[in-house]
Amino acid sequence: MKGRYRVIVQNNRLHYEFEIRRNITVIQGDSATGKTTLINMLRQAENLGVSSGIDVICDVPCKVLEGRDWRLILENLSGNIIFIDEENAFINTEEFASSIRGSDNYFVLITRENLYNLPYSVEEIYGLHSSGKYQNTKKVYQQMYRIYSDNADFPVRPERIIVEDSNSGYEFFRAVSEEKGITCESAGGKSNIFEKLKGIDGEICIIADGAAIGPEMERLYKLAQRMKNISLYLPESFEWLILKSGLIPGKEIHEILEEPEKYIDGKKFFSWERYFARFLTEKTEGTYLKYKKSRLNETYLHKKNKEMILKIIKGLEL
Repeated sequence: MKGRYRVIVQNNRLHYEFEIRRNITVIQGDSATGKTTLINMLRQAENLGVSSGIDVICDVPCKVLEGRDWRLILENLSGNIIFIDEENAFINTEEFASSIRGSDNYFVLITRENLYNLPYSVEEIYGLHSSGKYQNTKKVYQQMYRIYSDNADFPVRPERIIVEDSNSGYEFFRAVSEEKGITCESAGGKSNIFEKLKGIDGEICIIADGAAIGPEMERLYKLAQRMKNISLYLPESFEWLILKSGLIPGKEIHEILEEPEKYIDGKKFFSWERYFARFLTEKTEGTYLKYKKSRLNETYLHKKNKEMILKIIKGLEL
């Protein structure tokens, strides 16, 4: 399943309206923000139809998944937007994560918990925003953060960089950091970032793939608010940065980056990071810019190429 879908759920008292554009969307929020009401309205519309007094307007079916038979129900669904409430404990399980991998559906998970088994994007974490009877979604986070104080000056000039992974992205930032006299370390995975931060000071920048960092965002955000020397840079992925830089020409690349949801099939790619890695690898095959995720092609460190990539990184001085 691919594409962007506007969802409207309404009756004579309430109106919910929002867009879904990836295979996993998370709606967070405290009690009494309207999350349960949304699920109840969807359930009533599905079960009672017109007599429910609820209109669900979307180009694809919107369904609520719940109960003990969720696996069997899910196996028979395709091309739907599936809503799941946090009362269903299965959304926190590895079994659920495995079941939706390769599913031809979009999933909207309404929960206050961080779902560590799922690679969801920082860009697709929302809270419910209410304005009278009108309810819509509001992004909880943005792709790029600079958290020292509310009035901090740009650009960020870190003394130490911690990169989430240990692949090509880390090798690129390590090489750039060495030129600038900046310490650069790999966390060896997003769950290890916090361990890396223990006992270090100075101006620190954490670089991670925004496409899959969602489960760690609450902890990272709170840490960066508390520790004023920490900033976060969260692009979609390192491969996305290269494609965005214009280093590899082509109208097709521009069109995909403008509206990735039109091209990325959630059934084939569990996260957008995987799509961009595959696309970049295929696009550069047989060229001097041949890309491998496991090991950086040193061509990307040539002065002109490196500067094109760095130019895309706004607010972070390297």
